[in-house]
Amino acid sequence: MFIFVPYSFLIMIKPKIAIIVAGGKGERMNADIPKQFLEIHGRPILMYTLEVFYRYDASIQLVLALPPLQIDCWKELCKKHAFTLPHQIVAGGQTRFHSVKNGLDAVKVPALVAVHDGVRPLVSIETIARCFDAAEQFDAAIPVIDLVDSIRQIASDGSISVDRNTYKLVQTPQIFDAELLKKAYEQEFSSLFTDDASVVEASGNKIHLVEGNRENIKITTEMDLEIAKMILSFTDSTI
Repeated sequence: MFIFVPYSFLIMIKPKIAIIVAGGKGERMNADIPKQFLEIHGRPILMYTLEVFYRYDASIQLVLALPPLQIDCWKELCKKHAFTLPHQIVAGGQTRFHSVKNGLDAVKVPALVAVHDGVRPLVSIETIARCFDAAEQFDAAIPVIDLVDSIRQIASDGSISVDRNTYKLVQTPQIFDAELLKKAYEQEFSSLFTDDASVVEASGNKIHLVEGNRENIKITTEMDLEIAKMILSFTDSTI
């Protein structure tokens, strides 16, 4: 049977690429190895992170940005843990901005590009899906969650209470149309660029917010690591 598929539908389907940025040193962990290589239940954090994107979509292209001096260590870890998930390794840069820019050099086709922190292994498949779906429609989508604590703004004479309902906590993956993201990263680096959304916004584009998942923490401290261990103890994250 011949099924007619409109050409307009075909051109809307873009391949998916995820740039995983992993440049941590583990200083706030009091660890001797980079935090992305710390083990949870016998496996490096970074492996959990790559796997969740593969579970979302096995056809996704994975690009891993690592500091040059960590690449050999990562390859040895892959051998040790028999980690065979297909991924491309690129050398990271001096800052996160430069690492993402290097990762974008691996993007050669029209695509939707996710940028994700290597030490966020607890992102849910549902969050990834929501971000990709929104980026397909709006070109720029990031996951956020509500604040639950009261917050105060530091002022010259002390501090003032502010409405927490007007603020959001930002997570990753942050997902964009590849052409839009590449153009945004042609800008000169600024210390005000704290994430990809700030880079894209500075180039004149609007950011669409979608719901994240609260357990999608960035593992930065020893407490974060213990929380991740507890959560992953209830989850089978092995492919």
